[in-house]
Amino acid sequence: MSDQPQESLPTSKVARAARFAKTGFKVGANYVQHYAKKAVGADSPTADLHQANAAELYGTLSEMKGSVLKVAQMLAMEKNLLPPAYAEQFRQAQYQTPPLSGPLVVKAFRDAFGRSPSEIFDEFEPSARQAASIGQVHFARKNGQAMAVKVQYPGVGASIQSDIAMVKPVALRIMGLKEETLRPYIAEVEARLLEETDYKLELSRGQAVAAKCGHLPHLQFPTYYPALSSARILTMDWLPGQHMREFLADNPTQEVRNQLGQALWDFYQYQLRELRQLHADPHPGNFLFSTTNGGTVGVLDFGCVKDVPPTEQQQFLALLDPATLADPDRLATLLTEAGVLRPSDPPAMRELYLRTLTQSLELVGRPFRDETFDFGDPTYLKSLYALGDDLMQDQELRQQREPRGSAHFIYLNRTYVGLFSLLTELGAVVRTSYEK
Repeated sequence: MSDQPQESLPTSKVARAARFAKTGFKVGANYVQHYAKKAVGADSPTADLHQANAAELYGTLSEMKGSVLKVAQMLAMEKNLLPPAYAEQFRQAQYQTPPLSGPLVVKAFRDAFGRSPSEIFDEFEPSARQAASIGQVHFARKNGQAMAVKVQYPGVGASIQSDIAMVKPVALRIMGLKEETLRPYIAEVEARLLEETDYKLELSRGQAVAAKCGHLPHLQFPTYYPALSSARILTMDWLPGQHMREFLADNPTQEVRNQLGQALWDFYQYQLRELRQLHADPHPGNFLFSTTNGGTVGVLDFGCVKDVPPTEQQQFLALLDPATLADPDRLATLLTEAGVLRPSDPPAMRELYLRTLTQSLELVGRPFRDETFDFGDPTYLKSLYALGDDLMQDQELRQQREPRGSAHFIYLNRTYVGLFSLLTELGAVVRTSYEK
């Protein structure tokens, strides 16, 4: 995919469906070519097929942007769900996708404020510094203050529901599920995606979380500027620091890595336990890392914030509690309350779920069982992904295709897997015991 500015964006339902269908034909043609070569004895590695299809699909998602690219970004965090070629391509969405051209950016400002960015700011860079799934970020300056201005891609909010309707039949067919069984889970993802397109909501959430978490050490939050923001444009301070890859390339000390990891861990623990609310998009592109004061983390992008109901918060924390695994009756009760086990389950199915979840919770809850945990040991995260692979291949589980449990757990699980991945990449040793 070219890094040249994108001059247009498919925004109508027809245009987006046509673009997606075009990619489907190309992917299908790649499969035909692959199997035709196989049929005549020619060499056609499956890895090459995945590489070609991944590049084609990522190119389309980058062009379409919005919810389909956001889902690719989410999948990149779930490494066990994708072949390596797809995971590597989609991982690009965590940092950079082709930006929109200057005229489209100017149009967004004129639609929002009736003025161009050069009329609003003392300085405004027309080329985006970062471009991702929902919007892109420009550097600006006003009254001497460096600012980050996030501009949403046109038509993103209006396209989310039609995008999901477009890809849902394919997903249901692949997973072998009926729509009615998946409906609450799809609704949960759709609701979060719609919230991400509301920059006024993101502004208020960013201000609220910064006020509530400002006392936590070694964290930085930007100041937001409501007068320079709208439903599709968001202006905030330009925070110092580097994204994860660039920061680690400078070989920070273990002490700095530990402090950064501790700041992230404390941030997420405080949110879940005290606020019942989570910054639920913990991919590397949403944080800036710095060696200032021994290590600070700048927290960006409060578009995806998950409000956790009291019942689900208590269930989640109880399932991570080491005492729960030591008490099979307590575990069964919690899983029944969470909707994972049902009174109508045959004994064999009940035993299957209990055995599987005991194994999963033992591994997922391991960081919570000691005073400190060494995320620098990559074998832990590899074990998590290996477990995911094993569960996906388990024939007994694959026969139980009906999803279970609260839809609220989608973003709870995603948040903590993402946090563990960040801490592993940092190589941090973290004090995991919680104190108010």
